[in-house]
Amino acid sequence: MLQKYIMALDQGTTSSRCILFNKEGRICSMAQKEYTQIYPKPGWVEHNPMEIWSSQLAVAIECMAKEGIQAWQIEGIGITNQRETTVCWDRQTGEPICNAIVWQCRRTADRIEALKEEGFDRVIRERTGLIPDAYFSASKIAWILEHVPGARAKAQAGELLFGTVDTWLIWNLTKGRVHATDYTNASRTMLFDIHKLAWDQEILDYFGIPASMLPRVYPSSHLFGMTESSVLGAAIPIAGAAGDQQAALFGQCCFEKGDVKNTYGTGCFLLMHTGREAVVSREGLLTTVAAGTDERAEYALEGSVFVAGAAVQWLRDSMGMIPSAQSTQAFAEGVEDTAGVYIVPAFAGMGAPYWDQYARGTVVGLTRGCTREHFVRAVLESVAYQTADVLEAMEKDSGIRLNSLKVDGGASANDFLMQFQADVVNTRVDRPGCIETTALGAAYLAGLATGYWKDREEIRANWQLGRAFEPRIGDERRRELKKGWRRAVKCALAWAREE
Repeated sequence: MLQKYIMALDQGTTSSRCILFNKEGRICSMAQKEYTQIYPKPGWVEHNPMEIWSSQLAVAIECMAKEGIQAWQIEGIGITNQRETTVCWDRQTGEPICNAIVWQCRRTADRIEALKEEGFDRVIRERTGLIPDAYFSASKIAWILEHVPGARAKAQAGELLFGTVDTWLIWNLTKGRVHATDYTNASRTMLFDIHKLAWDQEILDYFGIPASMLPRVYPSSHLFGMTESSVLGAAIPIAGAAGDQQAALFGQCCFEKGDVKNTYGTGCFLLMHTGREAVVSREGLLTTVAAGTDERAEYALEGSVFVAGAAVQWLRDSMGMIPSAQSTQAFAEGVEDTAGVYIVPAFAGMGAPYWDQYARGTVVGLTRGCTREHFVRAVLESVAYQTADVLEAMEKDSGIRLNSLKVDGGASANDFLMQFQADVVNTRVDRPGCIETTALGAAYLAGLATGYWKDREEIRANWQLGRAFEPRIGDERRRELKKGWRRAVKCALAWAREE
């Protein structure tokens, strides 16, 4: 008997990946393809939906071909995706009517400010658990309906569909037979009542979005449909879907109340599982739905850092300071500190706990003694400081003092960053043996729905510690570092304000 696998399609902000996992949760094959980032105007970010689909299909085929795996050996497909990114397409042709508007895009910031002035933010907060922001899908859909020629008429005639990226992939994998999403992705649209687990008609009416555009919503571990056999070579169950951060929470086996993980990707996302209770944050965090396996929702508190790995990408691609992301560790370890330099990478405003969409990137403390190494180190440290801000807010909201922080995502492979993270939060940082926990979470969700894995306990047995990082600096040094960071953040928040 040939081995069976679970396929995870991991559609991220800068690349599409496919990973095949076995029963032990080990990676058996992996393929990745970067795709185009489109910046039409300052603060605007777009993707080509057809390139998202073609790149995702290409890596799925490559992933199987690498190991000579046949489609019938794939027991199920789990999808995890960049959240909030908005795709609208024609119901009949399947053609997108415009580029996808990416979660980082700030074009609808003024619309969100108007919403707050009208007092509608209270409704949004109570029902969706979100703090109104251009980050989420609702205002992006409204923008498309208002600015793309013919979009409003198509939508009102029931000819236009909306989806987050998971929905777009499911639609294409099934050749248009299934228009669906899961609770976690729906909870990031700013249109979904996370308590009733249903689209909210009052919010839809406020944004002028016809309900006919919206996908059906299911639990994250669920048989969404079968792939069209011509796509991958066989009809394969699509049995899991979850937004990337909720998938990572699941992949880290954070199943219990108080479990916390942080994912270091393009952005940085800290999630705490809160069980069946939707905890209302007083500290600028979001209440969101956690990935689950049944009709009853599980919840999480989330803090979103908009720019983490993207700042390293900026150093490499825009500034030309580093040859690769991996080289940042050697640069940072080449100096004892940042020589007093702080960098606040607020390229797209600041997320939790500040939620200031007009904040802009700031460099402070520059002297003639600042070298490239100091600058690179300051960028890495900024990721840890932003995480520390969110973690502090999370502890206040939950009343739980953390004794460890589980980490994953590409940048968690950076030993310097993980050590500095442990230092500034004064908490042990646990990095698992497999840091691809976002894809692993999607695989677990699919595998539970198909019976590939029996239950959560079988999955928990797969989790293995790769390395633990213990705090090394004293309290006085920690206070000094964080005080400097807070001063730097004040500069970033003040920059765009009128005198």
